[in-house]
Formats: sequence, structure tokens, C-alpha cells
Amino acid sequence: MKSKKNYVIIAAGIILFVCGIILMQVIENPDDSFIALPYVCIGVGSGIFAHGIGNEIQLKQFKKYPKLKKELEVHLNDERNVMISNRAKAKGYDLMTYSFGALVLVFALMKVDFIALLIFVFTYLFAQGYALYYRMKYDKEM
Repeated sequence: MKSKKNYVIIAAGIILFVCGIILMQVIENPDDSFIALPYVCIGVGSGIFAHGIGNEIQLKQFKKYPKLKKELEVHLNDERNVMISNRAKAKGYDLMTYSFGALVLVFALMKVDFIALLIFVFTYLFAQGYALYYRMKYDKEM
């Protein structure tokens, strides 16, 4: 079952990649809205393809070496490693909060297009709201 899912992911990546290449050839003078579409298709297709290939290689290796799978599961579920990973994510989030806020301020001072600025602000507020939601949820649980 898992292997079939990987093949579907690989096929989707290849299809997106090929669509991006075709769009680059077909669209000669793209509008502003379509200028990046082929490159986005190529980038996302490449990422999806690599993800599927990585999963498939990992699955094949686990079939060959079941001991390796058990060792990886123990390593990933180890309490110390989970705590280290969570602390690293928290530090990354703290840095992102201040740098993203500064970036929004700099873009506002540079008088960047209002729509682009709104997208940055809404994304920033969404991330902050998401963190606040889970903070309140975990405070109630613990």
C-alpha cells in the first residue's frame, strides 16, 4: 500500500515537472499572473518527485535491513531527541517571529505594493494566531 502511494507521488511530480516545461514552451508572452507559473510547476514537481523517490528508497532499505528500521524508530521516538527537536523548533520560531516582523516593517517603509504587503502581514498574523491557539490548547491540557 505504502509503495503504491510513493509511485503516485513520483508520477505526480513528473507530471508537474513536464507541465512546467511545456508551459515554458507554449506561453510565449505571459501576463504578469502567469509569468512564474511554469517555474512554480517545475519547482514543486521536482520537490514532490524527490520526496516520492526518497520515501521509496527508504522503504526498500527498510525491507532489506529491518534492524535499521527499528533503530530509526527508537531514535525518532527517543524522549531526549524529541525534546531537542522541539527546542530547536521553538528557537527557530522565535527567530522567525522577529525577523518576519522586521521584514514586514521594512517592506512597509520601502512602500512595496500594498497587496504584497497585506499578504505578508496576513501570513505573519496567521502564524502568530496559530502559535497562540496551540499555546492556549496546551495550557489547558497540561
